[in-house]
Order: sequence, then structure tokens, then C-alpha cells
Amino acid sequence: MARTNNHPGEQAATDPIRLLEIRDTPLSLDEVFRAVGDPAAGGTALFVGTVRNHDAGADVDALGYSCHPTAEAEMRRIAEKVAAEYPVRALAAVHRVGDLEVGDLAVVVAVSCPHRGEAFEACRKLIDDLKHEVPIWKHQRFADGTEEWVGAC
Repeated sequence: MARTNNHPGEQAATDPIRLLEIRDTPLSLDEVFRAVGDPAAGGTALFVGTVRNHDAGADVDALGYSCHPTAEAEMRRIAEKVAAEYPVRALAAVHRVGDLEVGDLAVVVAVSCPHRGEAFEACRKLIDDLKHEVPIWKHQRFADGTEEWVGAC
């Protein structure tokens, strides 16, 4: 029996965006992973961005994220673009705002697709575009008392 890509599970879901939020409370890997569960998905890719203890050779003590009121709408625009480019079965993205400490989760994104390669590619596109296009700013505080603002994500 010849197999084809005509099965409905091989196609993008009609409404694949399951979770998109910016929040000031801790993020949950389990919540995001559950949001992208789909019986037709053979691959799920998840990316977790954490607050690291250094940047550009300097020790980071803590940081804060803030966002423009349009940030969630921009997240949706990007999610819709990714869902249109790949056979996405389900997609989720959450970003934290407020004061965070080293080790805290700053962003969690996940994408499920019929196959792993598509899931990896779509997840990478999602996080890269969110990072470059969503108006979220990072205020880093360094161990030496200096601080800096960094553009989107």
C-alpha cells in the first residue's frame, strides 16, 4: 500500500494557536507542553529561555522585562505567520515580564507538527521572530552596579 501525505494529520490544524500570553507570574513547562499536545503530531519542539548569570563578559545579578501594550498582538501576528509557513498542529508561547532572577524562565515556546524536522524548524522560527519583533525590553542589572536596557526580548 502506497503512503501519501494526503492524510488530514499531515496538514496544518485549522486553529493551531493554543496559548499566547505575556504574564507576570512564573511560567510552566508542563502547561506549554500540554497546550501543544495533538494526536496527529509526530514531533514536538520546545524552547525554554532562562535568565543567565552573565552577558557580554559581565556578571548579571537580576533583570526585569517590560513590554509595550501591543506585545501580545505582535506575538499573535508572528504565531499566525509561523502557522501559515509550516504544517503546525499546535503552537504555544508565553513570555514573562517583571523582575526575574538568575535561573528563572523568561520565555517558553513549543510547536507540534506531523514530523520532527518541521517541528524544530517552526519552533526556531517562532522564538527567533518573537525575539526580534515583539516589543519586549530587558533591563539587566550587573554585579558591578551598572545596568543596561536591551531591545526586544
